[in-house]
Amino acid sequence: MTAYIIRRLLLLPLILFGITLIIFGMMQLLGPDKLLAAYVDPNTFDKLTEEELEALKEKYGLNDPMVVRYAKWLNGVLHGDLGWSVVGKMPVKDALLQRIPYTAELAIYAIFPVVGVGIWLGMIAAVHRDKFIDHAIRIFAVVGWSFPDFVFGLFVLMVFYSWLGWLPPGNLSLWADEVVRSSQFHHYTHILTIDSLLNGRLDIFWDDLRHLIGPIMTISWLWWAYLLRITRSSMLEVLNKEYIRTARAKGLDERVVINKHAKRNALIPVTTVGGAMVINLFAGTVIVEVIFNRTGLGRFTASAATQLDYAAIMGSALFYSTILVLGNLVIDVLYAVIDPRIRLG
Repeated sequence: MTAYIIRRLLLLPLILFGITLIIFGMMQLLGPDKLLAAYVDPNTFDKLTEEELEALKEKYGLNDPMVVRYAKWLNGVLHGDLGWSVVGKMPVKDALLQRIPYTAELAIYAIFPVVGVGIWLGMIAAVHRDKFIDHAIRIFAVVGWSFPDFVFGLFVLMVFYSWLGWLPPGNLSLWADEVVRSSQFHHYTHILTIDSLLNGRLDIFWDDLRHLIGPIMTISWLWWAYLLRITRSSMLEVLNKEYIRTARAKGLDERVVINKHAKRNALIPVTTVGGAMVINLFAGTVIVEVIFNRTGLGRFTASAATQLDYAAIMGSALFYSTILVLGNLVIDVLYAVIDPRIRLG
């Protein structure tokens, strides 16, 4: 197991190196002038003379050979210099750090209902195959998978905000936002639900939770359906294996057969799919954040794309790529824990 993890860790630098090469190559397609705009405040950029522009190109090495430019850019990335964000009106690093907690909070809390409910419903459907509960769950899955997340998000807003007034959009209410931005509120983790409890502000906690439930419901609806379908298919395949029939023939209790022999093996493909799905929760919040007016990383990336904020786009791409690589490493390790045969490959 240790050797398997070490092999995967040794691959990380090579993969990340390849990612930086791809992102850097994409940046070079923009040309020196566009690249320079990514490093300079646009209000200042418009007032610069030709001489000043050339001096800045020399400063940032935009006239250097590509290998030299890549080395300087990579050095800047390693030191947190990702350029200037037109959308955020601040350095890209600061813009990302300011918005990542909102997206992370949404994605982290969505993991629990998505994974827990999806696997649970899939197992129940497989164990009760072709019975009423199986048909009901399968109908739920088909409807959920066929329902676009942006349509369901608008439905949630209409019912729970417009009609009932329970789940408002945004990150926080105005009064709560003023408290959070004040010097009296201490940001320990930058996750508001946690920080509000650490600050002893249950009112802030409840307000933040009210703003989270709608987006979490919207994300969960789609991924519940997907995960339970994968779990049901995997569980049905395992239940038809010879060793399951042998275990039942020996007179083992059905709960032992399901929980000890079937469930563990059925979770092997589910782990891969579920792990990739969890990663996508971080990268796939763009539509949800736009619909619910949340100032997270997904909405920031969408705004950067529409306004051609090159530095912000590249910074976001680098962050999402890193999350994807690290997430796949975790999936590989979990896969090896569930299936010991993988460690020997």
